[in-house]
Amino acid sequence: MVVKDYSKYHEPVGQLLSKTSFAGPTDYQLSEAQIHQFQEQGYLSGIRILDDEQVEILREELLEIMDPQHPGHHLLYEFHSNESEDPDRILFHCLGHWRMTPGFHDVLWNPAFVQIASQLLGNRSVRFWHDQLFLKPAEHGGVVAWHQDYSYWTRTKPLQHLTAWIALDDTTMENGCLRYVPGSHKWGLLEKPSLAGEMSGLTEYLSAEQARDLEMAVPIELEKGCATFHHPLLVHGSFENNSKRPRRAFVLNVFADGTCSDSGEALLEGVPSIQKGEKMDGQFFPLLFDATKRRE
Repeated sequence: MVVKDYSKYHEPVGQLLSKTSFAGPTDYQLSEAQIHQFQEQGYLSGIRILDDEQVEILREELLEIMDPQHPGHHLLYEFHSNESEDPDRILFHCLGHWRMTPGFHDVLWNPAFVQIASQLLGNRSVRFWHDQLFLKPAEHGGVVAWHQDYSYWTRTKPLQHLTAWIALDDTTMENGCLRYVPGSHKWGLLEKPSLAGEMSGLTEYLSAEQARDLEMAVPIELEKGCATFHHPLLVHGSFENNSKRPRRAFVLNVFADGTCSDSGEALLEGVPSIQKGEKMDGQFFPLLFDATKRRE
């Protein structure tokens, strides 16, 4: 079986976005209040970017990707059937699936996503960093420990990144929804814990006041097809899934155009290295949205 590497295509190639309008640059204009909330709280939630039909397409592709025998797994940067150390608490997690299936490739160019991302990055052009898939199965889904995304990304500079977390199921407190610590993006860079380790691993690096704030984390319940955007220093995590429903989600990580490598080593497994100080672009870090066209 010949496997196509979709990273070679920097435009939509399938049908996922066929009914989506690419018309005007103000189709997905955020309000001043929404921008202010993101700046002050570190997140903006409840933004619908997919309809039910698109969600179903991506759910089917997720099943394909999860198959350990899939012939396209060499394209992935990481693949963990269970990233948790506890066999009774499952956390499926992989990176690089945009290279494997047309739907997860094309969703990068979803105008609802890229136009909002540009605004939250200060009306900058948006370039792709990498994607992630998460699945917490019903009744024994594992945790994602409290962490800051950028603590795992310091090989890229400057800090001008953004994360979008998109639900493929209705996510609730019962099935392990994402939780945010509002305002924690102003704490500065913290040490990184094990992503699927003890939920409380980050607390040893926090002050007493920060630890109290952690206990007041806000649950982000979302309908399927909706996204929550957060700052790369915002502390977040999610508890177990003890419900009778799965919790499936994917993540799109981006940065403002002009971000550079801060490492001479490979930035992602299997991706050619970019010398320290050089701009991140090319096949694996495509431009998703050109903000200069918004101003034309």
